[in-house]
Amino acid sequence: MKRTLLLLAVVAFCCPLFSQEYDGQSCTSIMVGRKASVDGSVITSHTCDGRYRTWAQMEPAADHEPGAMHKVLRGTMHTRFRGDTVGVKVMGEIPQVAHTYAYLNTAYPCLNEKQLAMGETTFSGPDTLVNEAGWFTIEELERVALQRCDNARDAIRLMGALAEQYGYGDGGECLTVADKNEVWQFEIVGIGKNKVGAAWVAQRIPDDHVGVSANIPRIGRIDRKSKDMMASANVEQVALENGLWDGKGDFIFWKCFNTSYARGRNFHDREWFILSHLAPSLGLTYDMDELPFSVKPDTKVDIREVLALYRETYEGTDFDMTKNVKMARPAGKDHPADTVVSPIANPWLTGNMQKTLNTIAPGAIEFRRTVAVAWCAYSHVTQLRNWLPDEVGGVCWFSVDNPGQSPRIPVFCGTTQIPKAYEVCGQKQYVPDCALWQFRKANKLATLSWQTTKKGFNEEILRIENLALEGLPGNGASTASLNAYTEYIYQEGVRSWKALEEKYWLQFGLGF
Repeated sequence: MKRTLLLLAVVAFCCPLFSQEYDGQSCTSIMVGRKASVDGSVITSHTCDGRYRTWAQMEPAADHEPGAMHKVLRGTMHTRFRGDTVGVKVMGEIPQVAHTYAYLNTAYPCLNEKQLAMGETTFSGPDTLVNEAGWFTIEELERVALQRCDNARDAIRLMGALAEQYGYGDGGECLTVADKNEVWQFEIVGIGKNKVGAAWVAQRIPDDHVGVSANIPRIGRIDRKSKDMMASANVEQVALENGLWDGKGDFIFWKCFNTSYARGRNFHDREWFILSHLAPSLGLTYDMDELPFSVKPDTKVDIREVLALYRETYEGTDFDMTKNVKMARPAGKDHPADTVVSPIANPWLTGNMQKTLNTIAPGAIEFRRTVAVAWCAYSHVTQLRNWLPDEVGGVCWFSVDNPGQSPRIPVFCGTTQIPKAYEVCGQKQYVPDCALWQFRKANKLATLSWQTTKKGFNEEILRIENLALEGLPGNGASTASLNAYTEYIYQEGVRSWKALEEKYWLQFGLGF
């Protein structure tokens, strides 16, 4: 019990679930077209940054009788387990289809058995557009599309139609919708208080491009004649009626429905960093008013590079939040007396610690919204491969807690059972045998002296990543073997993170 209480104190002091900058709308999605990736994969991804549920489950395919209805739910984002109904509300019912596909049920449902996958980020949009009586929130649109569609275009059309017919009850949202051939960005808003409907637009990422969505609407001019763009008929009218566009000049979707920049340019950090990293030859600058919707990477992108981008905290760059957190170092055999980055400096310091350090040394830390954040519930990077059967072609690289620290397990389109530890959420209570806490404990302990732990920690992340990637099942793999592989990689991660936890208790138990 004493160890548990001390651990929770460490978590609270060292790396809370929320930073002072957290605003509940902090997710990141990176997209890669099939001709922009090394092996022809299409990639979409998502960090679910906030106190959302961490339980996950594979929902089976199902056949339905004529006349069956689908219940449209709200409130599933914060449940503790699959059957938990606390806070869940039935908004209404829509006609069910004869057959629904199996899908991975995460807080924001993300992958189905047909290699259809989705990422998500919130951009809010004007509050005046939100109609909370609308039936569909963004996660429920995802759920229904994954159950009913086998490609991105059909999924976008279905989600748009459902939101228009039954009402969209959420703020401005972006979904990055991908199948084994292409990836799209779908952005949607409500149409006003007490108004049933939705306004939406979707644009395809060119096959040889990469894109990023990071809490800012990204789609600009709407060309309804283009085969690479879709939109509801009412987008311009909604902007006019709500005073978001004067009807003069070009209609630019992101300019009309954007509220993110008003909260500061920290929302620009991730877009600029990721696009600049993948296409440095373009010379994109941080102070640009508008970044390209997508870019052609200088070299083709490997899945490992995307996984690495999700661990980014900008250490070693001008945006490094640890660079000014220094301490005096006495002279040693191989160095004179000098100052060095303090071992306690880490990119996930609490808001109170940031304020304390800035009081002692004004300007020591300038907050930057990094890709990897301490308040992440879970994240995934999903690759879709058209040269393989669906069962093994789609693989979701899934992790819980901080994406800069946790290992990832592969969940395939053909997976039917994920490890039991993922059945319960650990956000609202300490559940030692749930997946979240099996990784969170070592993650938080490591940040007590991140400058001394990060090298070994990162080596272990890469070891698990390499193990998983190099042994991926191929064509002809059975359902049983896919389930077993997911379990195997999970168990390897658990053993490794338990060893790290014990190492850090030994290292820090008597002080540091």
